[in-house]
Amino acid sequence: MITCVIEYRIDPDKVEAFEHYARMWLRMMPRFGGKPHGYFLPAEGANDIALFLFDFPSLAQYETYRAAMMQDEEVAEAHAHARASGCIIRHERSFFRPLLPSS
Repeated sequence: MITCVIEYRIDPDKVEAFEHYARMWLRMMPRFGGKPHGYFLPAEGANDIALFLFDFPSLAQYETYRAAMMQDEEVAEAHAHARASGCIIRHERSFFRPLLPSS
């Protein structure tokens, strides 16, 4: 399993627009085989950083998702919303392998 963490730099004056974008992705992600852990929005500290964490069974399955999403109309709508609203300034993707407690 891999966990993808996307760190967003967002416009703090457009958090509602970013939340709309995030809700779109939370609805779409399972359709592509990903397991979302949620978006994490600013609360204390920096007001322009948000995170999205989600899992895929493997990096190969993540790559399959990346190819499929490029052809999806709802994904295009989410990207268009982000561009039109200007809620996302930039984003960065990192991958992690979880170390979980033993049973």
